[in-house]
Amino acid sequence: MAVSFTPRTIAKRLVAAGNIKFYYEDIGVAAGTMTELVAADGDIDTTKPLQMFELYEKVFVVNGTNLKVADFGNTKLTCSALTDPPAHGDILTQATSGAKMVVDFVTTAKTTIYGKTIAGTFNITNDVSSNNTKATMNPASFVPSVVTAPTIPHWYDWTVYPDTKLSGVTLSYGTMPAQATLGCSWRGRACLSGDIDYPHQYYQARQENPWDWNYVSNDVQSPISGGGDPNVPGQVGDIVVAQIPFDRDHLIYGGANSLWCLFGDAAENGSLVEVESTGILGAKAWCKDNQDNLYVLTFAGLLKIPKGFGPAENLTEFTYPDFVKDLAYTSSTHRIILGYDKDRNGIKIAKTTLTTGANSCWWYDLKTEGLFPETYPNECGPYSMFYYESVNSDYKDLISGCKDGYMRISDDDAVNDDIGGSDEAIDSYVTFGPIKLGEENQEGKVNSLVGVTAGGGSNGSETDSDDVTFKIWTELSADKISERFSTNSGQKISGTIKAPGRWRGNQFRRSIRGMFTGIRIGNNTTSEVWGLEKLLLGIKKAGRMK
Repeated sequence: MAVSFTPRTIAKRLVAAGNIKFYYEDIGVAAGTMTELVAADGDIDTTKPLQMFELYEKVFVVNGTNLKVADFGNTKLTCSALTDPPAHGDILTQATSGAKMVVDFVTTAKTTIYGKTIAGTFNITNDVSSNNTKATMNPASFVPSVVTAPTIPHWYDWTVYPDTKLSGVTLSYGTMPAQATLGCSWRGRACLSGDIDYPHQYYQARQENPWDWNYVSNDVQSPISGGGDPNVPGQVGDIVVAQIPFDRDHLIYGGANSLWCLFGDAAENGSLVEVESTGILGAKAWCKDNQDNLYVLTFAGLLKIPKGFGPAENLTEFTYPDFVKDLAYTSSTHRIILGYDKDRNGIKIAKTTLTTGANSCWWYDLKTEGLFPETYPNECGPYSMFYYESVNSDYKDLISGCKDGYMRISDDDAVNDDIGGSDEAIDSYVTFGPIKLGEENQEGKVNSLVGVTAGGGSNGSETDSDDVTFKIWTELSADKISERFSTNSGQKISGTIKAPGRWRGNQFRRSIRGMFTGIRIGNNTTSEVWGLEKLLLGIKKAGRMK
């Protein structure tokens, strides 16, 4: 028996907000091509907190009092104002064309209906009627004046569904929060928080219906407001700074001084419990890796909460106990964000000054469990990060939204930083030390250094290293070496290691004495790269410290 079927394809689009504009990936033109959604111009303000999340083929924009929707999946029917609209989930049918639509949303003015077309194509010449399963449409039919397919995303206000009537009884969909700065999807619900007038409060729309905010519906899919019902957990016991959808059973609320978790659905005997007595640094100071482990930057350090919501582990408690203190983060002047880089298996931590783009960044390598400092040009200061799981492998990467309005990725083949209109040399270096040169109270002498740079093989396919510069310090204490590293000055010896490979003359001989030594090697020349195969340091005893 032959079975016929219609294949379905999955499309993913990148969306971005900058200044007062909204952009989307126009895959109808080409993957990676960003196009402005003109209808959104001026409806958002990125000088204020803004978050976006995807749910039911739509992007919901949370931007203070600007609550918006970019709709990528629905057909739009424009008509004369209805007295009573069809309900969410009712089916509209156009008899002559055979077109059918599952109703998703109706605007407050009741002149626009959005829904998923499941058969045929609507036209502007025939009556459309409702099956009236959930609400009685009045008038019983209408002729669309305009039919708009989602070729270009629809843009409209995110409001509650207008009142409907069934058997003469009015059905209300409640009231949405007037403002919010935090938004996410969880368990099929649209979740909001960050209302500046109610900083401890959280809100959740009805499961499978982001337009229903009737908090007294009293069923297991009911909309939720913290403490809005005696059967629902109360408000968060802290000012809510972040919402983190950890998994289907845990929604974490990051507070200013503590972390709280909603265990299970609040409408179905869920509980809200404080789980950590330290606060999160910012609304996006968290990320998840590809094993579903969660990383949260708190005032106690970088925490890892493993898959399944096991006990939290502080990754910086012993290796860098002053990490957060040294970040010198101030919420009023900085933005701090975390992003997981799947391709390089690490976490990028970025603190960026809002006004200038000046930044202090760190790379936490999940293989070595080490922290490595990074700094980018001000133009490239990260304001946001998102790993884009594009269906086109050329565009899969951790994307940073930057100070100058560009979106950037880390390119392993790039030899300079792209700062927009021009390029800037990358200053890349590594330090070794402090290295103790002798026994307790003994000095040592550094008397030689040999460097072997990468490459140099004939007919090889690997990139050859360019020349590498070096500096060597010796001091009587390890702290003094650390200070020299910080200021990058006061070295006893400096020079250049010729590349690629090993060259005669690349051995530097000069005796310098101390109890500790430190070495810095790197390159900061435009369009050059470097790699080190081996570094040999000659050391011998020099007697007791007197």
